[in-house]
Amino acid sequence: MKRGEIRWYKFKPPDKKRPVLILTRNSIIEYLGELTIAPITTTIRDIPSEVHLSKHDGMIRDCVINFDHIQTVAKNKIGALITNLSHEKLEEVQRAIKFALDL
Repeated sequence: MKRGEIRWYKFKPPDKKRPVLILTRNSIIEYLGELTIAPITTTIRDIPSEVHLSKHDGMIRDCVINFDHIQTVAKNKIGALITNLSHEKLEEVQRAIKFALDL
């Protein structure tokens, strides 16, 4: 697992299994039991705290990473790799996080 990967994660009901983006820095991942992630959803609100993804990014359909719902989850519940974000998308991620956290 590494930062910038999109992987499956099964949230507790009433939510469902959905893709998430790993945000935790690579240098600490092996030492932690939990990782910080951002969920990915097909509910697109077109706000600056979202980053759009498409088939071009390795996703099945159009969706967004939602940085208004960043959370920390158990690392052992993070599932299979879906895709890796490009350097350009990771730059968009940084801007969206800054907006979402008002930094």
